[in-house]
Amino acid sequence: MLDDVIDYLICPVCRGDLAIEGAVVRCAHGHSFDVARQGYVSLLTGSGVPGTADTPAMVAARAEFLGSGHFASLAGRLRELAGRQGTVDGGEGAGRTEGGRRVVLDAGAGTGHYLAGTLGPGEVGIALDVSKHALRRAARAHPRVGAVVADVWRPLPVRDGCVDVLLDVFAPRNGPEFARVLRPGGVLIVVTPTPRHLAPLVERLGLLSVDESKSRRVEEALGTHFTETAQVTEESDMLLDHKAIETVVGMGPNAWHTDPMALRKEISRLPNPMAVKMSCRMSLFRKIA
Repeated sequence: MLDDVIDYLICPVCRGDLAIEGAVVRCAHGHSFDVARQGYVSLLTGSGVPGTADTPAMVAARAEFLGSGHFASLAGRLRELAGRQGTVDGGEGAGRTEGGRRVVLDAGAGTGHYLAGTLGPGEVGIALDVSKHALRRAARAHPRVGAVVADVWRPLPVRDGCVDVLLDVFAPRNGPEFARVLRPGGVLIVVTPTPRHLAPLVERLGLLSVDESKSRRVEEALGTHFTETAQVTEESDMLLDHKAIETVVGMGPNAWHTDPMALRKEISRLPNPMAVKMSCRMSLFRKIA
């Protein structure tokens, strides 16, 4: 858990090195952070948690839906892409950081589902998320994953140039900080939904739709620091019953914009089961030297 990744973390207050002392993470200047009994540590500073943090209900829905394998093709393709980085095209010494361990960071990791599926033998993972409810699960997702409460929009509590692969799956993108923590030759993999994602539920249930210019906006947000080197679209057809439909709606941003009772009523009018599309764009970026 945290023991495997503590050398890659820094104090969010003074940016100094951190060490684990019992149930506390502490820097040399005395800033200390309690390790929760579930195994994660909060390195989030400030007076409050951003309002976008996933709720316990959203986290439970995500764990149930992803655990049922509905997005298995996405997880498999992500594992394939991440596994190739730093070994095939990364150059001499690629895929290796200090001590020979490859570090994978998931920004907005949620339950740690994708990060856990991406790690290979001997690799370590850092799960960052603003929701402590999600990180309670991420801390148990894999024995070499360290779970850290942090806001992706703020300076990340991660050392400069220590990350080999950075995952950003349906999460915010902080270009300057992503560039800072990636090592030379490291890769950023950004996963975003296409306009076909969750069709035809979006139309039938009035869900949030994906902006047609999403891909362009992602590139603009990262363009100062990164160059896109490849893009892959992953799609699969799912057959979802009413319970699974309610779960997939409840695990994402639509949960903030729908009334549960009204949603359940609208879902009852749908075919049971119903064919639903999973459609995502996976973009690979290299840091500009």
